Amino acid sequence: MPADRNVLFVVIDQLRADCLFGALAEHVNLPNLRALMADAVSFRRHFSVVNPCGPSRASILTGQYAMNHRSTRNGTPLRHDTPNLATEVRKAGFLPMLFGYTDTTQDPRAFPPGDPILKSYEEVMPGFQEVVEMRLEQSLPWRAHLTAKGYDVPPYPEIFRPAGPCPDDPALYRAEDSDTAFLTDQTLAALRVRKPGWFAHLTYIRPHPPLVAPAPYNRMYDPETLPLPTRVGPAEAERARHPLIAASHARAPISSTVEGFPDLAPTDENIRMLRAIYLGLATEVDHHLGRVIAFLKETGQYDRTLIVVTADHGEMLGDHHAWGKSTFYDAAYHTSLIIRDPALPALFGRAVDHPTEAVDVTPTILDCLGLPIPHSMDGQSLLPFLRGETPATWRDHTFSELDFGDPVAPHPAFAALGIAPEAANLAILRGPTHTLVHFNAGLPPLLFDHRAEGEMRDIAGEPEAQPMLLAMTRAMLDHRMRHANALFARTLITDAGLVTVPRA
Repeated sequence: MPADRNVLFVVIDQLRADCLFGALAEHVNLPNLRALMADAVSFRRHFSVVNPCGPSRASILTGQYAMNHRSTRNGTPLRHDTPNLATEVRKAGFLPMLFGYTDTTQDPRAFPPGDPILKSYEEVMPGFQEVVEMRLEQSLPWRAHLTAKGYDVPPYPEIFRPAGPCPDDPALYRAEDSDTAFLTDQTLAALRVRKPGWFAHLTYIRPHPPLVAPAPYNRMYDPETLPLPTRVGPAEAERARHPLIAASHARAPISSTVEGFPDLAPTDENIRMLRAIYLGLATEVDHHLGRVIAFLKETGQYDRTLIVVTADHGEMLGDHHAWGKSTFYDAAYHTSLIIRDPALPALFGRAVDHPTEAVDVTPTILDCLGLPIPHSMDGQSLLPFLRGETPATWRDHTFSELDFGDPVAPHPAFAALGIAPEAANLAILRGPTHTLVHFNAGLPPLLFDHRAEGEMRDIAGEPEAQPMLLAMTRAMLDHRMRHANALFARTLITDAGLVTVPRA
């Protein structure tokens, strides 16, 4: 890339991978993302390594598994001295601008007890310059914009309540004034006055709930044409599969995805309606991302801009009678990843099917910029794949975690499990043929066979599955041991002084 190269790093909140390749792809119109895929390299087996938003973004931006950075919940602090994407690109002279949010909870050791920064999980990761504050629960510039235009702006979360008696009624704001439109307007305004050589981290809230969309996106898709979720049977059958499932259903019912409808029933009609709103929000984001890409082309910057587009995690959207992302199913972790390095056009339009993880994103950006990857980062650069190469030692699995405890205000359904907060967690290993879900606190594991019924059938208790269960458990233990915090793993103090061996 030329010396005046740019970086555009986009994270779309809660976008399921199958909107681009999978069950929902044929039901949603995403022309700009698809056009970018045709002009970039896509990664089809890309997974978040932790949920929800704050922990996931911590892993994306630090390149660390949650077991190492330990910011495992929205509201759990992240160590202030953890190397991240912003701190590293600053070393090359980039000013990492943030248009949106990182949902980073600050390290309380770095601030006095009364500092207001310690009252929100939606703060900014160290190193980024917040150009436009666009946080789900605050978004003060957007709210001011709406007020100036004459809207009666209620507080969060009522601002996301439909302006009518039905969940699919339009939002109180017009499409040109939506949060997605406003963030894009502000981003373009800032970039237009920047000389080439900028670094922009653009993060869209949508299609994250509350599911409310301005017209025409609220009813852009006919619910009757959409497929129903993947389910093993009635909700009772799903809850009987594992103790955690019933608690998860209680904490995040269908009504948790919309504002103002606490009694919304999980009927097929309502499920399809919410799926239609979700897809409408995805199309709205696609439209505005298309505006950003058009700006790059119009200003001659498209072919000197490294573009990375991904999502922080997925969304169950009714699959297995679940909503949100705090579960163990693939739909909550499987995300899209699109990378366009204009210096490496050979594979444009191709898709990579090797397993990749969210922790790989920051190492890849650093590698594309010719910057060293800190030893603390667990991820691996995807640059070889962009060149058409497959590393000989590439992983054959992905690893994810979830902390479902709450040490301050546990949900009654989870409190009833009687699990201490430090033990309320699980880990997922997705291998070539099987997926293992291992639970702490003595909860039974789950084992799925991809070659047969996959997540529709747990085989962990079947006698013939015991060798695979043991092999997967050992592989997960190996993974955790191999990726223990590596900050000084290649460093020794010797009689000759400090010696650090480069990353392999």
